[in-house]
Amino acid sequence: MTGDFELSDGETFRAALDRAATKAKGNCFEDFADGDELEHDPGLTLTRHASETWAGQTLNHDPAYWRPDAARDRGFDSVPAHPDYVTAAVMGPTVEDLSEKGGYFLGRTNLRFHADAVDLGTTLQVRSEVLDTATSSSRPNYGIVTWRTEGVDADTGDRLLSYERTNMIPRRNPPAADGGEHESVDEPPETDDRDLGLPGTFVEPDGGHFEDFAAALATTEDTHGGDAAVAYRHERGRTMDAVTVSQLPLMTLNTAKQHHDANVMADSPSGDLVAYGDVTRSTALGNARSDEATWREVGFDDERFHTFVTPGDTVYCFTHVRDARDEDADERYGTVEFEHVAFNQDDDPVYSGTRTARIQRRSTTNAGN
Repeated sequence: MTGDFELSDGETFRAALDRAATKAKGNCFEDFADGDELEHDPGLTLTRHASETWAGQTLNHDPAYWRPDAARDRGFDSVPAHPDYVTAAVMGPTVEDLSEKGGYFLGRTNLRFHADAVDLGTTLQVRSEVLDTATSSSRPNYGIVTWRTEGVDADTGDRLLSYERTNMIPRRNPPAADGGEHESVDEPPETDDRDLGLPGTFVEPDGGHFEDFAAALATTEDTHGGDAAVAYRHERGRTMDAVTVSQLPLMTLNTAKQHHDANVMADSPSGDLVAYGDVTRSTALGNARSDEATWREVGFDDERFHTFVTPGDTVYCFTHVRDARDEDADERYGTVEFEHVAFNQDDDPVYSGTRTARIQRRSTTNAGN
């Protein structure tokens, strides 16, 4: 007998739903093996609307990514795609193949931009390689997988961006049924007895140019004898709403249920939808960049996501300046290494990472005006 039941009847439908199999999306931990290569499909064509929407909603208001005159002043031929949008657009198409099943986004490192700018209208091709798989003794229902992902120009084959990221991935076979063929790793134990190790003084730079960061770092030695750090918090915050939690991920082909299925997430550890990690990160970086004269992004390392960000949470940013170098020998900019920490309204860290950027010299900005 086929078709002889009334699915519009609630009781009938619920009974049918209980009996029906679910066509699963995504891969489990056992589906990954070291050295596997995956070609992700489809890739996005980067658009001005999406770039400006991403940048605007995450408070990244650098005029070089909005106005042709500002872009030319910064050495771009035309207004390029915002680097945070490019980062998210490279990661988005990987979600269905790599992390659709859920699990914690543990971190990302060695993120590098291989081109000074990515033109709007560029079509991306994205591929990944499995670098490592390991089981977790503290969370036996999950495994840990690390991938290397790169986004290339689909027309030219030129590499545009690459990074390595690590996720916890649900296991199809629980530990009792698993052969134990993967090396096990333990997460570091938590402790309440940490030595905070904070310096006696936090120094704030006088401005956002390379000279300001270099001078502030020199002050930590000359004035405070090394018992100081250049560190400060940014005033702006951004409260997560429907646009940032759900719309922005969809603009980058990120289909993970964590951002879109409130019913499923009600029974999850977060109890609600969670913001895409790259939205949280980009929002924090937008707050930081509003207090600096960025010339170019170079790369990111040691990125970590520490807890959930859900609708209604507000994301702020704290910055620690680690180094300022003249290594480029360029009169337009110097290189600055930052450590950024995004935190919520309860002052709990939600993201951290190191960032290397070329920061304009004050003379360059004045000349451009």
